[in-house]
Amino acid sequence: MGNGGYQQAAGGHGPPVGQRLTAEFREPPAQFAGCFTTFYHLTLDLPETGAVVTDYLQPEWANIRFFCGTAPEAEIATHKVSGAPFVGTGPSTLPCRFTLGPVRMWGVGFLPLGWSRFFDADASDCANVICDGTTHPAFAHFGALTDVLCDPQATLDEQFQALVTAMERAMRPNREEARIARVHAALVNGDHASVHDLAEACAMSIRTLERVCTRYFGFAPKLLMRRQRFMRSLTTYMLQRGRPWTEAMDAHYHDQAQFTREFREFMTMNPSEYAALDHPILTSFMEARARARGSAAQTLDPPAPR
Repeated sequence: MGNGGYQQAAGGHGPPVGQRLTAEFREPPAQFAGCFTTFYHLTLDLPETGAVVTDYLQPEWANIRFFCGTAPEAEIATHKVSGAPFVGTGPSTLPCRFTLGPVRMWGVGFLPLGWSRFFDADASDCANVICDGTTHPAFAHFGALTDVLCDPQATLDEQFQALVTAMERAMRPNREEARIARVHAALVNGDHASVHDLAEACAMSIRTLERVCTRYFGFAPKLLMRRQRFMRSLTTYMLQRGRPWTEAMDAHYHDQAQFTREFREFMTMNPSEYAALDHPILTSFMEARARARGSAAQTLDPPAPR
């Protein structure tokens, strides 16, 4: 599984000429406002039989992913999954390392409000978990989608409609939705120096804030604040490759040493180690998503090998 980049079946490394990644993003209907990051479909074509790519997903909210073609090998900390066409992941503060061959994949990212409407389990019970979705009790109710989303004969429109229909049937209201929305907005948009400040911005006690965060966000408020700050920095770096880390760092880090400590905690490696890795899937996906508002689909081809 090697160096975090491209691999050939025989064990050599280097980007296969002709590799293509197509990413298409579908906007969830209005009734799901605030529930999802996006519905997205990826097609990965590799030029040689047996070729695979390896990459690292950043910390993220919960996801369900359905694979038509090669199923991934993936791991988050001690949790591993291999060969499952339906993979569930909980909210994470650690990277997900995965290896994947040619595939068509549907993915759905759940924001904390979405977790409250579509999952019965506490998000903290699924934190940093990756699993075969058909066998995990938190994710198994989405297992029936595997038939249509992994059907190579079904069109994207048919698969998207199946996703929408399944979500309409599964969604139910949650009495804490207003609190969840306030916390999420404060984390994303706010500039809070302490958990006390965050609780005040959300108009709730620290105890209530901690309960809401643990139940629907997966982690304690202080860790969520640190994770949000770190992800702002990492996203800036990934979308502007070639910039020094010092330019991508969030302004609220005291110095580079603090940022490096946070990087090691969230990504389990130093910034220089991460920068040295190829990111054949993640970089293309993030660039496509950044442009998705202007185009329904993006086809990305890698630059010529150096």
